[in-house]
Amino acid sequence: MTAFVGRYEHSLDSKGRVILPAKFRADFERGGYLAEHHEGCLALWTPGEFQRQLQAMQEEAAQGQSARNRARIWAASSHEVEIDRQGRMAIPSRLREFATLEGDVLVHGAIDRIELWNPARWEERVVPDERWFLEAD
Repeated sequence: MTAFVGRYEHSLDSKGRVILPAKFRADFERGGYLAEHHEGCLALWTPGEFQRQLQAMQEEAAQGQSARNRARIWAASSHEVEIDRQGRMAIPSRLREFATLEGDVLVHGAIDRIELWNPARWEERVVPDERWFLEAD
């Protein structure tokens, strides 16, 4: 499994595309899957990792109606994406709205996926724990 690490700042272009950092591109030569994710960010999965996530969702869906609904919502929010020759990835408008991506985009590795964040939302939802992490013994 590839481990995605690092933090990069990019911007959406006028067509709603963001540049995927060169360091991440090789893992997405066959495309990827972009979906709504926790705390209002977007997750970009490699095809292989997306298949693992699908399997986990299917197993969870057997737990009952609420779990099936979570799986439905996740599947409905997922989009297959391609990375063009310049390393750009188009983000569907519905996903841009979900993540409030309008200008600047924080692109970072999150071990098994890449996450795309509105920088203000990152500051609000993640930075408080970042401070705790840096101050921990």
